[in-house]
Amino acid sequence: MLHTSIPILQVTSSERAEAFYCGRLGFTLEFAYRPFGAVDPCYMGVVRDGVMVHVSSFPGDGSKGSACVVLCTDVDALYAEYTAKGVAIDTKPVEQEYGTREMYVKDEDRNSLRFSQRRPRP
Repeated sequence: MLHTSIPILQVTSSERAEAFYCGRLGFTLEFAYRPFGAVDPCYMGVVRDGVMVHVSSFPGDGSKGSACVVLCTDVDALYAEYTAKGVAIDTKPVEQEYGTREMYVKDEDRNSLRFSQRRPRP
């Protein structure tokens, strides 16, 4: 029955968030809802390779400093792409004991995107 889950990350500024997620991490803006005509508050969706993340500057939509896991096929290629763009890497690619290779990136509001690649089992 269940199909997918979309995290909502709370941010202070939708403009800074869009610049980071789209300009630095390679996501594309799918939509932005600004009901009061101002830049903020804003509820937006960004997507990359079919993975959607919602970002909100509305009060009550999540809390700053949250985390979401983004499954990917090649953490090291993503690491190379992001370091070439000057993205600060919070945790470099590391082998986890629970069978993944992961890298963490944080936005300006300390939300953590944990890019995770499953490793083949021996």
